[in-house]
Amino acid sequence: MKKLSTVVLFCLGFFGYSQSYLDRYIKTGLENNEVIKQKNFDINKSLYALKEANSLFSPTVAFVANYTIADGGRTIDIPIGDMLNPVYSTLNQITNSNAFPILENQSVLINPNNFYDVKIHTTMPLLNYEIIYNKKIRAQQTTLQKIELEIYQRELVKEIKIAYYKYLQSVEGIRIYENALAIVKENQRVNKSLFKNDKINRTAVLRSDNEVTKIEANLETAKNTSKNAKAYFNFLLNQKLDSDIEIDDNMELPAELIAENIINREELKQLGQAKEINENVYQLTRSNWFPKLSGFADLGIQDFDFKVDKSSRYYFAGLSLEWNIFSGNKNKYKLKQVDEESKKISSQIDNVKQQLLLQFEVSQNNLRSALEQYESDNKQKETAKKYNGDVTRLYKEGMAIYIELLDAQNQVVNTELNANISLYNSWIAFAEMERANASFNLNK
Repeated sequence: MKKLSTVVLFCLGFFGYSQSYLDRYIKTGLENNEVIKQKNFDINKSLYALKEANSLFSPTVAFVANYTIADGGRTIDIPIGDMLNPVYSTLNQITNSNAFPILENQSVLINPNNFYDVKIHTTMPLLNYEIIYNKKIRAQQTTLQKIELEIYQRELVKEIKIAYYKYLQSVEGIRIYENALAIVKENQRVNKSLFKNDKINRTAVLRSDNEVTKIEANLETAKNTSKNAKAYFNFLLNQKLDSDIEIDDNMELPAELIAENIINREELKQLGQAKEINENVYQLTRSNWFPKLSGFADLGIQDFDFKVDKSSRYYFAGLSLEWNIFSGNKNKYKLKQVDEESKKISSQIDNVKQQLLLQFEVSQNNLRSALEQYESDNKQKETAKKYNGDVTRLYKEGMAIYIELLDAQNQVVNTELNANISLYNSWIAFAEMERANASFNLNK
């Protein structure tokens, strides 16, 4: 860690990168990304589901109205005549009158005919552990989706940074080839002039022509590479593919992001949240053994033939208790399944920790190698420039042949390209390490 910090601090002499433009692009990418918008919709949906689960604790009030007509079907026979006619007959004899009439046996329909019932029906759970644990699970699922969003955001930030560095790399490659083209064209002009004056043979002219053609082809390839890099970067930002990209001249590599901090990785938080959800699923399954208590109340009117009077009004209230005594060990086996799932998640947490540590260690080593490679390539570039200057002077004085000049110029181009590649490879390696360490502040 100390060695890597030293390398990074040493690298600050070469990098001076203020990421103001890049930070703005990252913010734009996070705001415009369609996948992030979709995940936010899912989070909002989960929040509404949580509110729905919370509403289950509240009473439910419903207006209920029924009207029935009936004929036929089952009846209740009431033997009023058989019971009262003998008594009435005796009373008529005693009173010597017909004051007590003869009654018929009655047959009443079970289904009420021409009957209405209008009421306000209220129910409310008083004790229900399923509702309690369901609410907890809903809340944890919402948190889980937020963590999944953060994971995607970190991946997007990494991809935006890498795409930006590759675009800068391609732009610098174009500049290098343009400078090289200017040099070889000047060589071409000088060689043609020397050939006209019989100072050199045709071979040097032909070789200079070939170098111009080669550099022009390389330049065209570099431009196409840059166009592709620009298009991909703008794609990540969800904007027009040919939109201009602002480039900062200063680069500053923050050395404080070196320390290992994988405990903050969202992948571990995600698994931890999944384990907590599984624990509540366990409690939810156990709650099937607990009693459920609820209350209800009806307030309304009911009568035949749409009559409404004092006797039509009524209220009806009570408590309902449900206790599952036996279910064929169904819940027992469900609990076994949940317990095995918990063991699986614990194993996954241990495995992911090792994977994340490995990822961070590899990204650290890659960054160290990239920085050391840049240091080496930068020194070779400076040496190649000095060597090219010496050979160019000797060539103009006639003390060096063209093949030596060409070799010196090719060394300049190649070392500049290598330094450019290793420079931005260092930034790419840093972006990879930043992702492995979850160091980027998503809220800035």
